[in-house]
Amino acid sequence: MALTLYNTLGREFQAFESLGPGKVGFYGCGPTVYNYAHIGNLRAYVLHDILVKTLTRRGYEVTYVMNITDVGHLSGDNDSGEDKMVKSAEERGKGVLEIADFYTQAFFNDTGRLNIERPTVVCKATDHIDAMISLIKRIEDRGFTYFSGGNLYFDVSRFPSYGDLALLRSEELRAGARTGLDENKRNPQDFVLWFTKSKFENQALVWDSPWGHGYPGWHIECSAMSMKYLGEQFDIHAGGIDHIPIHHTNEIAQSEAATGKHPWVRYWLHNEFLVIDKGKMSKSAGGFLTLQSLVDSGYDPLDYRYFLLSGHYRSQLQFSFEALDGARNARKSLIDRVKALAEKTGPILAFEEKNLQMGGKAEACKTSGYLETFDAALDEDLSTPKALAGLWALLRDTEAPPKKALEAAFTMDRVLGLALAKEAERVWNRKEDPDFIREITALIENRREAKKNKDFGKADGIREALKKRGIILEDGPTGTLWRRE
Repeated sequence: MALTLYNTLGREFQAFESLGPGKVGFYGCGPTVYNYAHIGNLRAYVLHDILVKTLTRRGYEVTYVMNITDVGHLSGDNDSGEDKMVKSAEERGKGVLEIADFYTQAFFNDTGRLNIERPTVVCKATDHIDAMISLIKRIEDRGFTYFSGGNLYFDVSRFPSYGDLALLRSEELRAGARTGLDENKRNPQDFVLWFTKSKFENQALVWDSPWGHGYPGWHIECSAMSMKYLGEQFDIHAGGIDHIPIHHTNEIAQSEAATGKHPWVRYWLHNEFLVIDKGKMSKSAGGFLTLQSLVDSGYDPLDYRYFLLSGHYRSQLQFSFEALDGARNARKSLIDRVKALAEKTGPILAFEEKNLQMGGKAEACKTSGYLETFDAALDEDLSTPKALAGLWALLRDTEAPPKKALEAAFTMDRVLGLALAKEAERVWNRKEDPDFIREITALIENRREAKKNKDFGKADGIREALKKRGIILEDGPTGTLWRRE
């Protein structure tokens, strides 16, 4: 079965085919580093992680590029409001780049705790101003710009397919004048490629350019940096659904205007919002939840990852602490099952990365088709709820050979990212006192004899006595095993 993705461009499911054999170029919109990421922001990066790991499992070599916005992002996506970075720096009494560095480190600390692998390329906007200026020149040379009021604008009327991604018709574009309309614009949807001092006289970060001393618009950075590292056409671009009507629509227009190549990106993936009390979580609204706030409330970061995996990325996900409690309990039960299997098997050597791909040696570890079911779930537009169900079905199968079940579970978890192998290693690395093991083994044998003699009261008494000591007994077709609670 082929990997099928829901392409926002066209609003349809499409079988994935990469531009180059065995290689995938992927660009994921990164953070604007003016504050901590809230838990809604982090949903996008878990999606990106699942996508990269799914493609890797399919044998692709993935180049994953993420931008860090440290200049040019105004509080309104439509060129209105204050610069987010400057505002944050002024509020905290620090320099803009100092703020950017602090929150960049905080962001990657959060993604690390969520078992999100670092992108192949992480590129800061401030390090790529020359690339942005070069791309703007190309757009200008091809007749898609005008200069007005001190700023260089992209003229959307020169780009007939503007709005295709967001399914905006021409009459909607004409009628859809946005709030805070810039009087220098010819059309409400025109957007700034380069700001000069005429926009903000006290802008903290400015550079020389052919259009004056100023700074780039937000949208141009993604086009310039993605093309620098992935080429003028690449496979996949992803981000939140809030990027569809403006940011990603503008990216497409300026990129295809510059290169003349269509399509610039073949597959567009967008994750839905995380909502609380039927409202989108927003930093501007205040009172947003960070990953650290969940940790301070007693949750493991991977409880939150499990919670996110329990919903499909294209569906709104309602957050509540009750729902997070459910995810924590489910993850604990998952870990308990893994540890119980680990007690039976002894250490299993880690797979090499190549053996975690479909068709690799790990495929020999299939147990009753569970890996095929798991892969089919991911092939269905990265359906992590179905993939999780496949993992649960595997671990609930008492007939599955423990070693093969663990191997298959670890293979699945290389995509899901719940650190199951580490939980098993805790069992394998635990050093038990030999006298203690002999005592537990003897009690288990006494219980077995009691059950054989139908003395169930004695058998239950042994189980309860061990439970009070933190020892849990599990009966299965191969006998009784014990684990620490």
